[in-house]
Amino acid sequence: MVFAASHGTSSREGQAAVRRLVERVAAALPVPVVGCHVDVEEPSVPTALAAAPADSRAVIVPLLLSAGYHVYVDLAESAAESPIPAAVTPALGPDERLVEVLAQRLVEAGHDRQASVVLAAAGSSDARAVADCLSTGELLAARLDTAVTVGFLSAAEPSVAQAVEAARAARRRAPVIVAPYLLAPGYFLDLVGQAGADVVAAPLLTPESTPQELVDVVTQRAFADSALAEARDTNSPS
Repeated sequence: MVFAASHGTSSREGQAAVRRLVERVAAALPVPVVGCHVDVEEPSVPTALAAAPADSRAVIVPLLLSAGYHVYVDLAESAAESPIPAAVTPALGPDERLVEVLAQRLVEAGHDRQASVVLAAAGSSDARAVADCLSTGELLAARLDTAVTVGFLSAAEPSVAQAVEAARAARRRAPVIVAPYLLAPGYFLDLVGQAGADVVAAPLLTPESTPQELVDVVTQRAFADSALAEARDTNSPS
């Protein structure tokens, strides 16, 4: 079984966006897929694992863009304490397919080469998660062939507001557009809107849009598990 573990949000738009991603992933995989959450929403990851059939095994795919505390501690502990055998896959990013979605969202928001671009990441006290976000900024800069300033919404610096200010200072006449490196609408996206940018693009997921690239990243993470790969091959037409 695959347990698609998102952070969780009180935003109805965010809930709908993540739910649609899980539904798309479930349609793409040959095994049951259960949506669960690290925080805020139910079922929690431990609750979902406890409800699984006793003869099953769990592949927990973090619907998280970088690997920090939630991956290395929360989900690792959930897997270790699971009543069925469980393993945690890597987080979704960094990944060039996510960068492609970021680029698409910028185009949808009206980005052109005259604008200064800021990547707004959630942030983490874990240096590995911060490094993941900085790597995504570098990939986005290469994809756009322009400079990208990375800012954080919590626990790391510079803040998104500081990144917006720095981008504006570097090119005073250029509009500043923010690419939210966020999975879905919610509290952090609201904070991005308060950071002073001229334009804020949509997050990776919206209730109306589930990019195939995200579905592909999640299913690939799940298929990295040997048991799922075997199930996929067994169910593939010869």
